[in-house]
Amino acid sequence: MIDLPAGAGVCARYRVVHETRNRYQSTVTLSQQYLHLTPRSFVHQQTESHLIWLDPGSSEARDGIDYFGNCTRHVALTVPHDSLLVHAESTVALGPRHSLAQIAGTLPWESVRDMMGREKSPATLEACRYLYASPHVHWLPELEAYARHSFTPGRSQLDATLELTERIFDDFDFDGSATDISTPLEQVLRGRRGVCQDFAQLMIGCLRSIGLPARYVSGYILTHPPEGKPRLIGADASHAWVSVFCPTLGWVDFDPTNRCLVQHEHITLGWGRDFSDVTPMRGIVLGGGGQELDVQVTVTPLPLVGGA
Repeated sequence: MIDLPAGAGVCARYRVVHETRNRYQSTVTLSQQYLHLTPRSFVHQQTESHLIWLDPGSSEARDGIDYFGNCTRHVALTVPHDSLLVHAESTVALGPRHSLAQIAGTLPWESVRDMMGREKSPATLEACRYLYASPHVHWLPELEAYARHSFTPGRSQLDATLELTERIFDDFDFDGSATDISTPLEQVLRGRRGVCQDFAQLMIGCLRSIGLPARYVSGYILTHPPEGKPRLIGADASHAWVSVFCPTLGWVDFDPTNRCLVQHEHITLGWGRDFSDVTPMRGIVLGGGGQELDVQVTVTPLPLVGGA
């Protein structure tokens, strides 16, 4: 477990419950699943507690760490079943992130681009993992053209990134029926509609197309019920946003779906090159026929320890 930096304080604490239920048309005799459901501990976040349980229970479970440093769990079920419930429950504490004042006036974006091919520091080499094309994010001339409206010559890297974040929010409509995980970025860019994973991968494609490393972040976001209404169980959602490497500040997160610099209402599960690296749950089953999937996420604010 990684503790928050000494003296940084805790800005928020949350309990997160993520439930995934698969109902099958016929009996499944064998199921193997690979889970990214353990919130990551890093400089801005500490996972205080975490558990995963399944119904039916698994006959084999193995925890691990993937290539990108995310916590994983591999489970195998050999008991015949017609449905599978995966329940993940976590408590996390969030520390302060970079403010708008801190990101203003960083290095020109061209300097950061050139540094990627020249500097050999551990941080820069690690950032280069997120510089190239990946399964769901390809280099496209159209993405470069879209990015360059914000990344004008000599402009500060993070000032331009914030503007790109805001432009994607303004130019694209959130539409849960417009795309699926296989929808190419060309179609998203052309149709100007999609969901959070589309907007995150679109922004990543824009940044990589001009030589800047960016990674895909999977997690959750706290939503706010209407005034006077109680918080509904299962009303929150899985979410995705973008993390951008800055040589002077490290990784800085932006959310194009919500037009903001990420602060203390985003809870990180993990990160990778795109959605395919941090899918919350994927696997194979023997039998089952068709299936019906239901996912519910509840994010509940908790008191700060000691009343801080």
